[in-house]
Amino acid sequence: MKIQNVADASFRKYGKVITGVDCAQLIAEMENTPLPEGEVVYVPSVPALEALPVYAELQNRVYGGMPIQIGYCNGDNHTLNALEYHRDSEINVACTDLILLIGSEQDMDPETFAYDTSKIEAFLVPAGTMIEVYATTLHYAPCNAGGRFRCVVVLPKGTNEPLAVTPEKKGEDALLFAVNKWLVAHPESGLDKDGAFMGLTGENLTV
Repeated sequence: MKIQNVADASFRKYGKVITGVDCAQLIAEMENTPLPEGEVVYVPSVPALEALPVYAELQNRVYGGMPIQIGYCNGDNHTLNALEYHRDSEINVACTDLILLIGSEQDMDPETFAYDTSKIEAFLVPAGTMIEVYATTLHYAPCNAGGRFRCVVVLPKGTNEPLAVTPEKKGEDALLFAVNKWLVAHPESGLDKDGAFMGLTGENLTV
């Protein structure tokens, strides 16, 4: 699989690199978060990260005043397994080099919500880079780029928390997996046991 870079023009349909925000304290605080081997850990909201001065800048400038949360996705991963999307952009800060496997929501079948993984593109996010991942960009946990990864995840407050109401398993509602999280999984992912919608067709890609 060709590994592109988020600085390339080919990334522009999926998101953009954000400059002018000092992430040094955020990246330093991330050193205190776990870095598991052989698995991935995701925490939506971390008080120690949200206590940093950059929180106000992210909320007021990057999200235009919307309430936000700052969490992380860390670990050891080489496989696609699933894709998700939100109703808004997600901000990622790469604390290490990492690779994102991404696609476009527009390429999902509008009737069945199936997605062919052959359409996936891979992008390197170099350590220290902040990116915006657009709402229509399908994405999931990062993959290793030479070693385990640490990634800051900024989203509107409440995203990825448990749903208060169980949706009907029909239409797009069948994909609703958590608050503001629509998920399409691969049959080989094992996520069926968690009630995930099995909609990825083709190879369960690895990096």
